[in-house]
Amino acid sequence: MDELKVLDILKNYKNSTNKELTETMDFLKEDFEKTKDLLIKLTYHLDSTEGAYNKVFEEYKKRMLNG
Repeated sequence: MDELKVLDILKNYKNSTNKELTETMDFLKEDFEKTKDLLIKLTYHLDSTEGAYNKVFEEYKKRMLNG
């Protein structure tokens, strides 16, 4: 099922067949899981990037004070 079909069913779900509703729910569940996994990966990446930046920044500040 493609996104356009899902959007069409969402607009007119009361007149959709049970099969269409089931396929839409499957699509949405899969999309939700993919999005959730991506957000988790991005959160770890963001935390790692922040940690690396802070470590380098602290070293830079030490050098500026002593230099």
